[in-house]
This record gives sequence, structure tokens and C-alpha cells, in this order.
Amino acid sequence: MPQHQPADHPSPPDIGGEGPLLHRPAQLTEEHWQRACRAMLAKMLGEFAYEDLITPVPETDGYRLELPTADYRYTARRGAYGSWQVDPDSITSTAEADPLRFLQHARHTLGLSGDTLGHLLRELTATLLADTRQLATELTAAELADLGHVELEGRQSGHPWIVPNKGRIGFSARDTAEWAPEARTPQRLPWLAVHRSLAQYRGPAGLYRRELDAPEDFRAVLGERAEEYHLLPVHPWQWDEVILPLFAPQIAAGLIVPLPSDGNLRLPQQSIRSFFNLSHPERCTVKLPLSILNTLVWRGLPTERTLAAPAVTAWIHGLRDNDPFLRDECRVILLGEIASVAVDHPLYRDLPEVPYQYKELLGAIWREPLGPRLRPGERARTLAALLSTGSDGRALVTELVARSGLPARDWLRRLFAVMMPPLLHFLYQYGTVFSPHGENAIVVFDACDRPVRLAVKDFVDDVNITDQDLPELADLPAEVAAVLLREPPEYLCQFLHSGLFVGVYRYLAPLVERQLGVPEDEFWTLLSERILAHQRRFPELADRFKLFDLFTPRIDRLCLNRNRLLLDGYRDRPQRPHAAVHGQVDNALHPGAPSTLPSQALAGRDRTVTPAP
Repeated sequence: MPQHQPADHPSPPDIGGEGPLLHRPAQLTEEHWQRACRAMLAKMLGEFAYEDLITPVPETDGYRLELPTADYRYTARRGAYGSWQVDPDSITSTAEADPLRFLQHARHTLGLSGDTLGHLLRELTATLLADTRQLATELTAAELADLGHVELEGRQSGHPWIVPNKGRIGFSARDTAEWAPEARTPQRLPWLAVHRSLAQYRGPAGLYRRELDAPEDFRAVLGERAEEYHLLPVHPWQWDEVILPLFAPQIAAGLIVPLPSDGNLRLPQQSIRSFFNLSHPERCTVKLPLSILNTLVWRGLPTERTLAAPAVTAWIHGLRDNDPFLRDECRVILLGEIASVAVDHPLYRDLPEVPYQYKELLGAIWREPLGPRLRPGERARTLAALLSTGSDGRALVTELVARSGLPARDWLRRLFAVMMPPLLHFLYQYGTVFSPHGENAIVVFDACDRPVRLAVKDFVDDVNITDQDLPELADLPAEVAAVLLREPPEYLCQFLHSGLFVGVYRYLAPLVERQLGVPEDEFWTLLSERILAHQRRFPELADRFKLFDLFTPRIDRLCLNRNRLLLDGYRDRPQRPHAAVHGQVDNALHPGAPSTLPSQALAGRDRTVTPAP
């Protein structure tokens, strides 16, 4: 007799029926996951020790970290500024050698609150997922060296200092697969028309004619009221997640009008919210607000700074164009932010106490493209790219030195001779600093892969000026003065120390030692010699060399991970957070300062590929 199910127990679903299908990302294999985990755990152990969050104990054959519920042992190399480079393959533990489990064991030692720990685990897991994509598609060093500037952006590994550097809180897995730099997927951006009662524009009158194939098509959508609107691209994620929900009244009233795409294919840069134009490389890159939390901040566009961007660019360009050293000797490329649109939310703009992310919701900045500013035979790579290592274990910098035909020391001298003079001259002559971290600083190479000049970007967010009354700043335009932060001289020096020397060179120096045979001590000596050579070139600025002293015995230790773990965490706040300062470290540029410390070395894991002459 047939068995019947009771009426209150519905039949199981037909698993063969139609419906959404779930797919595991192809790169998410056990091998890639374990490799990504080992690399992240090594980074955590090194960066947390650098920021004095943990205290490893030296042993005969390495270091030991004792936690309440687990011990970790590993070999590591100590470097300049008190840094650590931990060998991923050397890590053993009484528990799992896993970065997520490490946080479980270290949470009390680190002093993590429950909410910070929960969000941090999510951010770290998202970063690991992104890292598996990079591992699944990695190239050899030679293949990396053959890539152009645009293509190489999607092959980089993210911020070398911040551990959860691809957390992107707010993005789903599908969003990441479509819009992250490592997805390397060209996309078309839709546009918006925003009424002038909400939007403000700064820049040249002919921007749209230059940046759009047919601006009249957009105007036709708006009809006879077209001149009442400003046009700007918008990230589709931002439209779905932020603009449509928060600007619904303005959209209903016709003050914000969705437009189609301009048809141009664009590719996200490492910053994730800036896009190269692949269809028309001569056109501007665009920088858009993206309300995701990545690294330390929500990636929006503050209204005041967005509107001031063209004025800041004009001032920076003026300094360069009227200075023969910067213009003719350095030939520095300054990628200006030439136009901008900013849209204030009508309610949030009048509420100073609300989180800053709600003041940065909608806008766009158009930045000059690099390609048209390169001379025949020149090619460009971000400074961050020099930290890349290929699937063959060979570093990109090693490949470039080999292709250049120069001895490693001479290649490094050229790198420093290209990077330091323009940055030093802006500091000493004009009391002005950029933030020359790995993404803002772009090295231009000749056809033989020898460094020849520097390009710099991101002015309005990352340019600061001295609080001293220098005559060169007496005629600073009011609009520029209103947005650029004025800081004491020692703070300006930190932009070079923390942004460049600690933020990039402390990783490049041990890489160069391992693979090119230039001892780290000598790396820092070569850098110091370049700074002193610049000072000899401009003896009339001797008082500025003392004012902006880069050779102090010790410098403040800026901490990026400590900010996330212990200070700001994931809480909302009215102002953007800043890097934490925790103690001091020896300055590698100070005469006699140790750039390396006695340590248990990395057991020869990275062989020297090309001994330096």
C-alpha cells in the first residue's frame, strides 16, 4: 500500500528544477587557499610585530610568539625601521598555522573588542579570497615586465603594509568578481544628470565635448532643460546601494536623471574607484565615490576637496611650470585633477555629527591620463609594482635590472635619482609634500627599462603644506588654502618617511638584497647619498634642510594596522581617521643608524639571482 506524507509535511523541493545556481569560484582551491593563508599569516606576524602589537621572543633558530592558547615559531629577518620579514614556509604552531585562527588565539593579546574581531575576520577572509584569484592567474616576472601600465595594475597584490588590504566591506562576492582590480574585467559606466540645485562643477567648459563621443545624446534625454544639469559617470554599485536608496526624493522629482553608458570600456585601478579609459586612452581617468570600507576609510569623495581639485591642480602645475629644475631637469609628470562634479545630499550636508561617509556619496573627478604624457619608447609602472614577484619566484625588479643591462647598484642609483629630486624640491623649496606611496608614485622607464623620470598623482587628497610662513606660500590661492592641510615641518617629513621609505622601500630593500645581492645597509646608504647630493645642488636652501630634517636619529612610528585593531575599529565617525602614532623607530637615513638588526635569517629561501657588481 502506498505511503502518503502527512499534509503538514510538504514534499521536498525538486532539486532538478530551474532556479539560481551557485558556483564556487574557479580560483578557490585548497592549494591556492593554503598558499594565501601562509602568506597572510607571515604578513600578520611581521606587521603586528613592527607596530608593537605582539612581542616575539628570539630563540636559537628563529622566533617564538607565545599566546594564551597557542605558540608560533618561525624564522624572520629584521630590517630598517625595525621591520620584520617572516618566512611563510617556516611557520609552525601548536594550533593551526592559519591567519583566521591566529586572531582567535591572539584576540586577548591584541586587545581586540568583540565587534572589531568579528568585522576583522570578515575583512581578512575577503582579502584571502581576492588573493586566491591572484595566485590562480599569476604570471612569471618576465610576463609581468612585458605588461603595460594599465594591465599591470590588476596584477598587484595591494597595500604591502595593511594586512586586510582587500576587505572591501560592502561588496558581495559577485561585486568583487566584476569590479575588483584583480578581476581585470573591462566595464561600461552609466552616467547621471544632476540638477544644478544639487550639483556643482569645476573645470573647463569643454570637458564633455572632449570626454564624450556624443554629449548631445545625453542632452536629448534631458530635453529643453538640459543646461540645468551637470553630467557625471556613476559606479553601478553606488547607484544600487547608495544613490537610489538615499536620493529617492530627488530622483522622483527629476533632479537626478539616470542616463545610459557613454559606451567607453573602463578598467578599475588598484584604488578600485578610479578607472582607466580603454576605449580612448587619451581621455581622462575618472575617480568616483564608492561607499565601501577598504583599508582605513570609506572610499567616498568629500565635497569640498572634490570641488577644489582643479584649483589645487592649477597651483601644483604652476609651481612645476615656473621652476626650471622641476620642469626641465626632473621633467616630472603631475597628473592633474582637471575637472570635478560634487553632489551634496540635501539633508546630510547640514548634519555635522553624522558619519563622514554620508558626506561623500556622489561626485566625480577627471584626472589627466598618463599615456599621452609619455615620450616614444617610455613605459610606466607604479612604484608598488616593483614589489611584485612572479610565479617563478623572480621579482619584477630583478627582471627589470637584468633587462636594463646596468649593475644593480647603478639601477638603484637611477631609481633614487628619478624619484627623490622632485619630491625633495617640492618639500624644500615650496614646503609642499605629496603622499608618494606605491600607487601615487609612478616610475617612468626608457626602452631598456632604466628609470628616467617620475609621475605623481592624487593631489587634493594627499598634498599637504607647511604651517611655516614661507614666502613661496604667500600667494597661495584662497580656494587651495581652504582645503590643503597645513602641518608642522616634522609632520611633512613623515610623508616621505612613512609614505615612501617605510611604506615601500622597507619592502624593496630586503627584496633587492635577496635577489640582487645589494645589502640592505647599502640600499639605505645609496638613498642617503641621493638626498645629500640634492642638498649640495641647492646650497641656498640650507635653512630648509634643517627645517625639514630627514636625518633625525628617530622618527615617529606610524601604524596602519593598529588604527583598525585598537583605535577606530569599524565604528562610524564624523571625520576620516588618520594613521596611529605609537612610539618611535630608528631612522635608517641617520648616520650610523642600524638598517638591519641581528636576527635569525630566512634560511636561504630566496636565492640571489644576479649578484650586484
